[in-house]
Amino acid sequence: MPQFLKSALAGAALALALGLPATADEPTKVGFIYVGPIGDLGWSHEHDQGRKAIEEAFGDKVQTTYVESVPEGADAERVLTQMALSGHDLIFTTSFGYMEPTLNIAKKFPNVKFEHATGYKQAPNVSTYSARFYEGRAVIGHIAGRMTKSNKIGYIASFPIPEVIRGINASYIHAKKANPDVEMKVVWVYTWFDPGKEADAAKALIEQGVDVILQHTDSTAPMAEAEKAGNVIGFGQASDMSQYAPSPRVSAIIDNWAPYYIDRVQAVMDGTWESVATWDGIADGMVKIGEMTDAIPADVQEEAQAIADAIAAGDYHPFTGPLNKQDGTAWLAEGETADDGTLLGMNFYVEGLEGDVPN
Repeated sequence: MPQFLKSALAGAALALALGLPATADEPTKVGFIYVGPIGDLGWSHEHDQGRKAIEEAFGDKVQTTYVESVPEGADAERVLTQMALSGHDLIFTTSFGYMEPTLNIAKKFPNVKFEHATGYKQAPNVSTYSARFYEGRAVIGHIAGRMTKSNKIGYIASFPIPEVIRGINASYIHAKKANPDVEMKVVWVYTWFDPGKEADAAKALIEQGVDVILQHTDSTAPMAEAEKAGNVIGFGQASDMSQYAPSPRVSAIIDNWAPYYIDRVQAVMDGTWESVATWDGIADGMVKIGEMTDAIPADVQEEAQAIADAIAAGDYHPFTGPLNKQDGTAWLAEGETADDGTLLGMNFYVEGLEGDVPN
């Protein structure tokens, strides 16, 4: 390592250890680590759009950096350590598997602020934030149920964590309400971003007669396979994926991180940052429904928009009873809604879904 970099890192480490404030002319340094490449046009891409929004909002008052395609585990700890040592004031870690690495490094750098996406463990210098993606999945589930001709909907799932299970359940519940004959086939790929695996999963689903594909993975590979099939539709995941519009991409769930990122950077600048747990949805603008193309019939567009509007207004909850668990046991009574604690720990399928939730 060059001597100048060693000196810079040593100086930064000393300042952090002593809790020394940055000088007035120094920009606030904000770092991001991404689980995939920013060119995935999905999850990591949309987080990077939030990073760019920070730069646009604050100009030379901030300096942002990022490291992409960081595996969840020891590599994440290495990257976080390097960021903390290089004088970052605030670091966003943008994948569920970064939770323990974030907490571990936060203990070593108590004067650095950390924000962990989709996790549930906090510390005095670690906040958590996520979006109520299941609200958006309820909307596109309705569209899927109304548009399928084969009555078979496919779902490409990443990892069996509550966030993903919530999405499967919300999509299925609303597809089934729209079309009682709907079946949903779930394929687990155990990755957030792997175009090859995602493409193979899409092909397998299409071979089983699926004509609507939903995904909780980050690449556009499933959309490309839907386009090849010619009679299959899909939805943008995390980002708009509008390059596949008007079909197979007929709408999208868009993760809008920019307002949150700008607010949290401002809090660091103001000295008002504190550890919080944020879980916002359609009402707060953190979840958006992408433009619905003309491939969706007008009446279906109106129905989907009505669901989104009702969720935003607080008049409708996507998990409203009567609902049973997969084994037929009662879960929610008529009119009862799921509490956040149950949703955050969801580890079961609702009645009607086939297959088991993997361990």
